[in-house]
Amino acid sequence: MKLSIIVPVYNMAGDDKLQFCMDSLINQTLKDYEIIAVDDASTDNSLDILNEYKAKFPNLVRVIESKVNKHQGGARNAGMKEAKGEWIGFLDSDDWVSPDYYETLIKKGEETGADVVGCKYNLVKEHTYEIGEVVECNSPDQCGVMNKERRKNLLRNAGSMVIKVYRASLIRENNLSFPEGIFYEDNCASPVWCMYYKHFEYVDRPMYYYYQHDVSTVHTITEQRCRDRLVAGETMLKEMKERGFFEEYKDEIENIFTITYYTNTVFSYMRMKKGRKYSFIKHIRETMVREFPNFRDNPYYGKYMDDEQKKYTDLFMKNSFIFYVKYMLLWAYRDIK
Repeated sequence: MKLSIIVPVYNMAGDDKLQFCMDSLINQTLKDYEIIAVDDASTDNSLDILNEYKAKFPNLVRVIESKVNKHQGGARNAGMKEAKGEWIGFLDSDDWVSPDYYETLIKKGEETGADVVGCKYNLVKEHTYEIGEVVECNSPDQCGVMNKERRKNLLRNAGSMVIKVYRASLIRENNLSFPEGIFYEDNCASPVWCMYYKHFEYVDRPMYYYYQHDVSTVHTITEQRCRDRLVAGETMLKEMKERGFFEEYKDEIENIFTITYYTNTVFSYMRMKKGRKYSFIKHIRETMVREFPNFRDNPYYGKYMDDEQKKYTDLFMKNSFIFYVKYMLLWAYRDIK
């Protein structure tokens, strides 16, 4: 079989989100593929919808039912264990892809000998195949047979894991998987998987449609999701060390950890409307001091930060309590204004 498409599903029945996603997969131009939909203990009728697709397309759709919610990482792992394809792709169940998405990416991989192929994606706010806001993900200097410089470039901006296809052998031979039970599993898995790419290629088209809606992960900030980011960063760092990559790519790994563990987490957490705790901020500072006390000296530091965030980072490292109080007052003032 040419391809296995793994779709984690959790409570996506509303607003026809799951149907639109599945229809985009049913109508792919590629021949010889399977769709493995993993229902992650949904509490709505998502499983019923998946079973309807399975009944209608028994040779194309497989459904795995999980009794326990393991989040996307756990659902993807379950799907990978059952996958039969030479290539593996992942799709979030509220997104969709163009009809020739998988055929185009796999053709590029087979023509070039690549083991991973990516593309652009676009942001949309309704179910449509019209191109929305295009997001640049990868670049030509990341493409080709991997050397140290190309791998460094990938680590600086790997791009989302759902906008790629992977040779199944790459995953199995290197024992690659996703952390389970947390959000932001890609923050851990993507950098680790990058270390094993032999040849990366890129199709310069926005063929993946990333649906923007209020309940998506990126639009929902809670303390638990911020804690999940910490776990993702810690797990990534642990794996990089255990797999022997840390010393050779220390600057890149430190930068990834800083963005995941500190930048994306702290400034999101501090903008929560309620429930903020100083102990959470204090814990992050203690970890940064222990793991990467000089992270601000990293050559990549601050690329995705504005001047205000850099100023508050300096304060954070000097005195996390004063940072906590001043940043809360700043956003309280902005909310009033």
